[in-house]
Amino acid sequence: MRIRQPALAAIAALLLPTLAHAEEVILKVAHFLPPISTMHAKVIEPWCEKIAAESGGKLKCQIYPSMQLGGTPPQLLNQARDGIADVVWTLPGYTPGRFPASEVFELPFITTTHEASARAMWDFVQKNAMKEFAGLKPLATWVNGPNVLHFRDKRVNTLEELKSMKVRAPSRLSNSLLDALGATPVGMPVPQMPEALSKGVIEGALIPWEVVPATKTQELTRFHAELGSERAMTTATMIYVMNKRKYESLSPELKKVIDNNSGREFSAWVAAQHVKADAAGREATVASGGTIYTIPAAEMAKWEAAAAPVTETWIKDTRDGKRLHDEAVALVKQYTK
Repeated sequence: MRIRQPALAAIAALLLPTLAHAEEVILKVAHFLPPISTMHAKVIEPWCEKIAAESGGKLKCQIYPSMQLGGTPPQLLNQARDGIADVVWTLPGYTPGRFPASEVFELPFITTTHEASARAMWDFVQKNAMKEFAGLKPLATWVNGPNVLHFRDKRVNTLEELKSMKVRAPSRLSNSLLDALGATPVGMPVPQMPEALSKGVIEGALIPWEVVPATKTQELTRFHAELGSERAMTTATMIYVMNKRKYESLSPELKKVIDNNSGREFSAWVAAQHVKADAAGREATVASGGTIYTIPAAEMAKWEAAAAPVTETWIKDTRDGKRLHDEAVALVKQYTK
């Protein structure tokens, strides 16, 4: 034993650094926009720094912006489910049909403020839509700011002037909305939008202010119509999700770190970063000389009436649609101050 103890001690000393290193978990975090985007710089990087600090350096991120792991934005969900990425930020609207219940928050005139709507969506998903997240652990669910109509060359003030214009939309329901308003909807992920605007493939785009700087929309469009209403005419749902197997593989200590940095209040915090980014995107547009104007309430009443069939169709076509719609509206109202 006297001979073995020093040998065992020596082996243990050699193994300690290896064992310490083995406790370190690197999370591959993927998304579709460049590092200058709000989500990368103001949400994902701070989140990664926070989980690293709270885990004592045992949880770290390797961030892959701009689809650096390959594929296209609609494939991000499969990348997370298949373990190609451990965490992804994406839009459910990029994969039509996969989130039939939670897309209720994209219906016309449902959402109010960023944070209230984010809290409402988190509660709604936890109760009604977890089946849509099979293989995934939701970390945050939220909506971006009210979408603005950005036009290349033409100021649009009325429904009649919008008629037949080719306008980019982010999701199935926003496509339906534009169609109901008389426009010609063109669905595409946001990374494809700048080239489509530049080449005149589309005449306008439906995006929130915060997306403007990362896509240089302020340089590609001249007229920007804000839609005057207490409730957003349309928004896009967003999710930040983790591969469930990866989460389950973590130690209880590291799971707790993830749990402490996900949920309803984290969703609201993410949404709050979009508020700041919306202001910055609007300021960038002003600085570029763009014309910003508001569709007045009287005209917006016509838009709301034209959009009503989109909600009616969704309720009719969705299982338990009336209850889901009413519950989403009630939750938004509950959290709106």
